[in-house]
Amino acid sequence: MPHVQQKNGYFGNWGGAFIPEVLHQTFQELLAVYEAARQDPAFWQEYEALMATYSCRPTPLTHAANLSALFAGAQIFIKREDLNHTGAHKANNVMGQGLLVKRMGKKRVIAETGAGQHGVATATMAAKFGFACTIYMGEEDVARQRPNVFWMEKLGATVVPVTTGSKTLKDAINEAFRDWVSNVDTTHYVLGTVCGPHPFPEMVAWFQSIIGMEARRQIVTQFGKLPSRVYACVGGGSNAMGIFQGFMADQVELVGVEAGGHGLESGLHAARLASSDASPGVAQGYKTMFLQNSDGQMQDTHSVAAGLDYVGVSPILTDLWEKGRVRFESATDAEVLAALELTMRREGIIPALESSHAFAQAFKEAPRMGADEALIINMSGRGDKDIFTIAHAFNDPSWKQFIIDKGAAYASGK
Repeated sequence: MPHVQQKNGYFGNWGGAFIPEVLHQTFQELLAVYEAARQDPAFWQEYEALMATYSCRPTPLTHAANLSALFAGAQIFIKREDLNHTGAHKANNVMGQGLLVKRMGKKRVIAETGAGQHGVATATMAAKFGFACTIYMGEEDVARQRPNVFWMEKLGATVVPVTTGSKTLKDAINEAFRDWVSNVDTTHYVLGTVCGPHPFPEMVAWFQSIIGMEARRQIVTQFGKLPSRVYACVGGGSNAMGIFQGFMADQVELVGVEAGGHGLESGLHAARLASSDASPGVAQGYKTMFLQNSDGQMQDTHSVAAGLDYVGVSPILTDLWEKGRVRFESATDAEVLAALELTMRREGIIPALESSHAFAQAFKEAPRMGADEALIINMSGRGDKDIFTIAHAFNDPSWKQFIIDKGAAYASGK
């Protein structure tokens, strides 16, 4: 875990567990099982063995030689969480929580999802372990992440579109908590990021720390020394916490990149710590910086990437930001699409729109660094899931015609 003083689920001034009384015993049970697992070396060995044989751990660290030459600055390395099973870092957390669910003896799991990757990962875990599974997803995200919805359903999960509020990730989280309150005896909520009530932020960060531990070993082996900077996109913050933990004790700059949307000045963004628009608040069971109005009502957010379209941010990251350990920047939708296209053309790698935020910021800064320096970009997921959004953003005429023809074929029953 990061070097912070924690008390009662707090990281500095942030965190806590603001939960209804009906969930108190459930959280105590989860905390006890989690803490027992932390103290049991056999549990982590079981977890690593599961990820090595069922997923693709360790994931590679790829030297982006073409991009490095293009920018003529730092050597660029990419941590390839896109090659993890289900296509993103999300599998690290859900498989770990799945092992805890087995220890608790529960038979049903629920989850929220924005980009759909956490939903697919949870549905995959449920299929492997034999759990019933329900996924809550904002109606807007269902529309823009239809391929992931298809796979969740085919894996046996029930996907529930959430039609309240902004119909995005924060509303999906609210609905998942409502379900959990009604089904505490049989159900575990597989929270997908380092947010929510204690112990979720710490627990999810623990499972995701496998990214940073691998990346630190790999960069020293491949480059001969530590990187100068590590970049990660930040929605809730689980992939960022995952890789940052590998370098927390080192003289390595950690850079979190939030969704700049249409620009910070537009108000249509999801930048909490990289803007002046967020303020302290308590919601969804924890205290952090939220995008909210003066009455404490959560604001609508915008990002081309569904997984970053969220009003809050991890209390751990908020503490690290407040202490100056993590620097926060933002990338606009336009910058993200440009970085995605460049990475595809130069390296043959297709980052998710979420991950492309980290690429965009790294590309801004790499030319100002020396050739004897290295930077790591955490590629939290692959872009397959974003094909509809990306094709629409690039205004691809052949894709448009394909959709028209496919729609006509479905309509005619062919």
